[in-house]
Amino acid sequence: MRHIPLLLLCLLLQACTQTQLGVGESIKRMVAGRDDVTLTNDKIQSLRYASMYLRIDGGQRIFVVLGYNENGEQKWVTQDKAMLVTRHGRVVRTLGLPDNLTDINNLQQDPLTNPLSIANGASWTRTLSWTEKGQLRSGTAVSHFTREKDQLLNIAGEQIACRVYREAVEIAANGKSWENIFWVDAISGQVRQTQQSLGADSIHVETTILKPAKS
Repeated sequence: MRHIPLLLLCLLLQACTQTQLGVGESIKRMVAGRDDVTLTNDKIQSLRYASMYLRIDGGQRIFVVLGYNENGEQKWVTQDKAMLVTRHGRVVRTLGLPDNLTDINNLQQDPLTNPLSIANGASWTRTLSWTEKGQLRSGTAVSHFTREKDQLLNIAGEQIACRVYREAVEIAANGKSWENIFWVDAISGQVRQTQQSLGADSIHVETTILKPAKS
């Protein structure tokens, strides 16, 4: 188990105040047209902890540090104490957002568990629960994966060759569908960038892993 003690995490968040905005502030700044947060490559590498850029619902891009890395899950904490929990790059739970993803089952069968072995047409079925405007929603979602053209990402000054997977998701019971996209490091298999929705008609999240968590 690896984690940052609560006091140390609070001090780290204070030190990053200029760059690590809260979710609420990010959404407000979307309306005001503020620029995205950008750290220098040296600053990113000098921080001891894993970090990422995060954008929620088209708001301002913010900087987020890793609070906990345990049991195969990474818990990312914003300045206003919102939390995103990721597993193999996928957001699997959130806390403190305007709406939240509360649960996903059958995670052990998620093709992202071994992303370099995903075949075209690979499928995954799970039940998920989320909120929309505070109202709880749930459904059984079925995903199908398609490999797109490989891309070269420039992240924190590093050129990373990535496989790109598009995930088409559908909940047949209510006819809802959406797409997620994952950029996977072609060498390490780490998911380095994503565009994903937390549920049908729910919050859209974009992540870029700047400094991956150590396994």
